Amino acid sequence: MTTEFIRCIPKPEESLPYLMPCLAQRLGEKEIMEPAEELRLLAVEMLTLTVDVCGKHLAPYLTEIINILQRTVVDPFPDVRRESCKCTINVAKSMPEHFHMHAENLLKPLMQTISHQHSRVRVSVIEATGAVIQHSNGKNVDDVLSHLAQRLFDDSPQVRRAVTAVVGDWLLQMRDRYSYFHKLIPLLLTGINDEIPEIRCLAADLWKQVGAQWEKENEDDIKDKLDFLLTQPPFYPPGVERPGLGCRELVVRNLGRLVPAISHDITDWLVPTRVSTSQLLSLLLLHAEDHSIQHLQPLLATLYCACTDVERDVVCNVLAAAKLLGTFVPPVVFLKLLLDHVTNPYSSSHPWVPLMVLVAVLGGCSKPLLKPHLEEIANKLVQPVVCQEYQQVVYLEQLLACVDALLCQCESDSSAVSLQLLQVLVTVQSLSTEPHLSEKALESVHFLCKVQGLDSVKDLYRQHMSQLLDWLSASVNTWSSYSPQRLQLHIIVIQSGPVIGEFVSQLMPLLCSCLQPDRDIEMRMTIFTMLAKLLLDATNTLDSQGHFRDESEKFLCEVLLPNLVWRAGRTAAAVRTSALSCLLALLHGGAITPGQLLCLEEKVSPQVLSALEEDSQMGRLMACRSLSTILRLIGTSLHPEALNKIYPMLLKRLDDSSEEVRSVALQALGLWLSSLTKDYHPELYAAHLQLLFQQLLLYLDDPDDSVQGQALEILKKGSSVHPSLLRREAEAVRDKQRNPFYCDQLLQHIISLPAEARAE
Repeated sequence: MTTEFIRCIPKPEESLPYLMPCLAQRLGEKEIMEPAEELRLLAVEMLTLTVDVCGKHLAPYLTEIINILQRTVVDPFPDVRRESCKCTINVAKSMPEHFHMHAENLLKPLMQTISHQHSRVRVSVIEATGAVIQHSNGKNVDDVLSHLAQRLFDDSPQVRRAVTAVVGDWLLQMRDRYSYFHKLIPLLLTGINDEIPEIRCLAADLWKQVGAQWEKENEDDIKDKLDFLLTQPPFYPPGVERPGLGCRELVVRNLGRLVPAISHDITDWLVPTRVSTSQLLSLLLLHAEDHSIQHLQPLLATLYCACTDVERDVVCNVLAAAKLLGTFVPPVVFLKLLLDHVTNPYSSSHPWVPLMVLVAVLGGCSKPLLKPHLEEIANKLVQPVVCQEYQQVVYLEQLLACVDALLCQCESDSSAVSLQLLQVLVTVQSLSTEPHLSEKALESVHFLCKVQGLDSVKDLYRQHMSQLLDWLSASVNTWSSYSPQRLQLHIIVIQSGPVIGEFVSQLMPLLCSCLQPDRDIEMRMTIFTMLAKLLLDATNTLDSQGHFRDESEKFLCEVLLPNLVWRAGRTAAAVRTSALSCLLALLHGGAITPGQLLCLEEKVSPQVLSALEEDSQMGRLMACRSLSTILRLIGTSLHPEALNKIYPMLLKRLDDSSEEVRSVALQALGLWLSSLTKDYHPELYAAHLQLLFQQLLLYLDDPDDSVQGQALEILKKGSSVHPSLLRREAEAVRDKQRNPFYCDQLLQHIISLPAEARAE
């Protein structure tokens, strides 16, 4: 009834002496006397109406009103809180000349309510806070900013919209707004990145108004810029609307204060805060344009820190910001800092971060401006401290990304840095332990070929092979098993295919140096293994041009044979085995001619025969196979005395613990018999043949059927050399064998020979 009277009577202010003390007593004491929620709500609604109809007449009662609102703003009933906020707004607007002296008293209860669980209450509190600050003395903005900033991450779009509207209103109308630009601008710009289109549009519209108003208020100061700097700078990001001059100037003039705040908030423990701050950084750099140069050092530090964030969105946003730096900052400026950070990483635990930022900055830089600096960047990337120091996958990925960024930027101009980029790509492949990374590096090699108009990777290697080998040779005397150069050599010779055959004369000194017996054992083993693969397919690799054959004798004498000399220890034995595999590949692949081999037989055979006694099964197997190949290639050309040195060592291997070694040794004995020519007089060397036949006849009674079969076939070959001797020896042992089946077959074979063959 009282509310209706206030609404209807012509001079409600005359009732204030009766009404206000009553309301103050019921609602303004330390403890509210009215227990009923509905009545408290009606009472606050009546107060709101009274403020509406009485306006400035309430000035004498402002203290009582403030006391009431202090209590009701934190009332347990949400509707009372909302109505109290509405009343607060009306009081602030109705008595601005008096309200500013009391405004501070309402901020504490408002901030207590700003995080209320009901979103509508939070909206009301934000709107009330906006009015209180707007009509206050302007000294309490700092007290509410942190609370409003938290509401920018509110789950309710209505709350975020309210914050955006309030901050925009302050930037446009607050009397002391110039003092708070650096604190309010980030709040408004945050709304431009909101997920709700309506909020984004509101924030963008308010920001344009703020910029236009500042531009108008400071027209004299920016007159020159208004007249001459309205054209958009070259290489501006495509598809991006350039902010107005006033907006840009506001950011530029406050950037020195904004950057430290950004650096602080981008490491906040809350993910939404870090994401929002990273988005804000991009927006600020878009406004700052080339004025960010004077803040480049702290900006880079901020980017480095944010790039280590576990949240992917944060990293993506700061890389977008880095790309804007590349767009607006001249390369001569950012490269001076960035390249120093690449060689001396900002953080030892995250050495790839400067590379990551460099990739983004290069991606934003214009091609004409970057072109003069390509060689400087490539030379920095190829330094050992950059491309060989770290093996982490993420580091190598960023190194690859740098190469790709340069290739995308320079394209046809890449010929000037082609060698350096290829060296980096070779290094990445050599250090990578992940297949996907090696594949990616190889894709970059193909990309390098494409931008230069080359048909294949082989053409690229042909173009740079001489420099690559010089690059490796410069450090060959310091190589060890931990040196990346040995892996680089592997990548180069494998990927270049037949091209390496064109540079054998340059390759051989390098191989001779790193394969000397006094060099690192593991390094020699890996290089021998690599060479074995190449030599097995020599016509398509090392000997593609026939040049390796000219060097094969030197390679055999100066590299392989010294590594076959016996030395104590398991690792030394492993080296001999790898050298034997390389020798076998050399013999099989055809990179050495029979004539060359025959000339070197006196040097080669003793080492191979000695290797038949190796402790390593693999070593003995390789030696047997090598001996078989030698017999196949030059057996018929060997002197009988040389042949007679071979078969006793092979006979020993017939008792080997390895079935595979026994089998290969039997095959080698068969080749030995096939190597006997007319120069080998059966009667003159009958003692040797007798020993051979006697030993082989023992294996006709071997427990292993395959050995028996092999021995029989070999003895059949021997029957053509000295049949009568073999027949006598076979008949002598027949009755001593457990099963004379194979012996009988041999005798039958000898009997079936033509009479002239059996005649003695």
